This record gives sequence, structure tokens and C-alpha cells, in this order.
Amino acid sequence: MTEQPPTTEQHRAPASPLLALPGAVAGNDVDAPVAAHYGSFNGEQRVLEAGDGFVDLSHRDVVRISGPDRLTWLHALTTQHLEQLQPGVTTGVLVLSPNGHVEHAFFGSDDGEAFTAHTEPGAAAALVGFLDRMRFMSRVEVTDLTADLAVCWRPAKVGEAPYSGYELVPRAQLEAYAEAAGPAAGLWAFEALRIARGEPRLGLDTDERTIPNEAGWIGPAVHLEKGCYRGQETVARVHTLGRPPRRLTLLHLDGSENRLPTRGAPLVVDGDPKAKPVGFVGTSARHHELGPIALALVKRNVDLGVPLLADGLPAAQEVVVDPEVGLHVRPTGFR
Repeated sequence: MTEQPPTTEQHRAPASPLLALPGAVAGNDVDAPVAAHYGSFNGEQRVLEAGDGFVDLSHRDVVRISGPDRLTWLHALTTQHLEQLQPGVTTGVLVLSPNGHVEHAFFGSDDGEAFTAHTEPGAAAALVGFLDRMRFMSRVEVTDLTADLAVCWRPAKVGEAPYSGYELVPRAQLEAYAEAAGPAAGLWAFEALRIARGEPRLGLDTDERTIPNEAGWIGPAVHLEKGCYRGQETVARVHTLGRPPRRLTLLHLDGSENRLPTRGAPLVVDGDPKAKPVGFVGTSARHHELGPIALALVKRNVDLGVPLLADGLPAAQEVVVDPEVGLHVRPTGFR
């Protein structure tokens, strides 16, 4: 079974010192160690959209891979083309199972000496364990630096690569960073903008059967023109056929009820007397312009115009992953 980020009961990062900032309210579940908001999540969204402020993501885990063989070694193990990655270029990277299911997702850059990446809260131990088992004779070292480095996010500039805006800060300097980078925006504001962008979180918007083609990771985290890696056959076959079994979808939720759907709740077709699930709900948030929104994995053959029920809430669909994406873009070859 695909390894997923632990639940709150299995892992809880230390509470961020920024929870002491005025108005700070702690998040929930795996996001509990950081602030959900500082008094106005709608206002905080507007600040971030204006290109100002920062978000404390210090509950995310941090992993560093160093050594002269690190990029060629990671290139061979993962979905991303990393052999000639230039210093400072941020990228997404996946590790797949032999059947193509996503086991690990991490995002980072190389500084010429090491590739440093962040991943979901509690996910570093499993990732480091996997990478250590795969070292063999390669000259690499894998280190969990979660205790030393904190993740923060600042709004990316127009034209920057996907997953830009993340910064690594020494934990001992997190409060000083906040003073210089303010104003602080909470995780609810960040999540609303992330969901609106259609960026999934592994284990929250995905399940153990998720393949990259379903989640919008072809391109940002999967390179279609690189050498073999574990799970590549599934990625290539589904892309060539052009029809992933499921598709990541942005749901626009009915806001008449003052609640959001439970994560993992089944999606059903509105009005279907049999109410057979056609997908499940992932993360959700209240967007300051779009209203309540959520990400969901929906079966490919569900018509985009069909109204759905997400945990009993009426929901309209907006395309994130085209159900026939591979039919529009053909790979020139898998080398």
C-alpha cells in the first residue's frame, strides 16, 4: 500500500512560536502546529493576492540530500528530470510505487551542494527511510532537517515556476523572519489560494491509488521525456491513452450551509436515487471571492456538467485535470 502522511495521532510537530502573534488561532488536525488565521482569513487572502505578507508552514517536514551523486541518483529514482537541475530552480518531485501510485511528494531546489526539499507534516521519516534503502553505492547522504529548518511561503511573482515562493528559515530565526517579512497570513488563507490554483496535497487530496496523471502532477512534478524510473510504465500508458481513471476537480460548493465538507466524504451525483459514490472530497476552504471551494478526485466518465453532492452540499465542477488530457499533448518519446 502507498505510504501516506501520518494522522495527527501519529505525528504532531512542535507548536510554532508564531502562534504567540496577536490574534493567532491554531489550525486543525495535521495543521494544528501553525496558525489557521490571525483574525481575518479573508483579509489575509487579499494581502497574499496583492503579493505581500507570508505564511508560516513550519509544521512541514524538511529533507536534505547531499553528495556528488545526488542529482543523477534522484533523477533515476523519481519522476522528475534532475540530472542537470540548475541551482535555485524549484521543482516538484514524486516517488511512485511499481504500479505508478504516488508514494512520496516533495518540493525543493538544489544549491550546488545539496538538494533540500519540504514535504507533508510527518512524511519525512518514511521518505528518508525509502531514500536510505536506495542508496547502495551512490555517494549521497539523506538527512531529516525538520528540527533545524522551518518552511515559510511568500507570494510567488508572476512568471515564476510552479512551487516557487517557499523559503527555508532556521527555526531559531523564525520570529525574526516574521518581523521582517510580515504581515503574517494564516494557513486558511494559504489553503484557499492553493485550492483555487488546483494544487493537491498528498494524503489529503489523494489516496493510496492516486497516480500522477489524475492529480495534475504531469509537468510540475513529472517529466515525460526522461529515462526509466519506478512506476513510469503506468504514467506513460495512461498519458498515451489520454484517459486517467479519475481527475482532480475544483468544486464550487453551495454556501447556504455554514459548513465545509468533511475530508474524505464520498461524492455522489445530485438526484441519483442509488447515490453510488463517483469520487471523494479532499481539502476545502472559504475563498474570499469564490466562496466555499474544495478539491476532489472524480471518476473520469462523470460529465463535467453533472451537479454533485459533496457531503450533502451541492457542488458544481470546474476542470483542473482534463479527463482526456493526454489526447491533446503527445510525448515525443520515453527514453
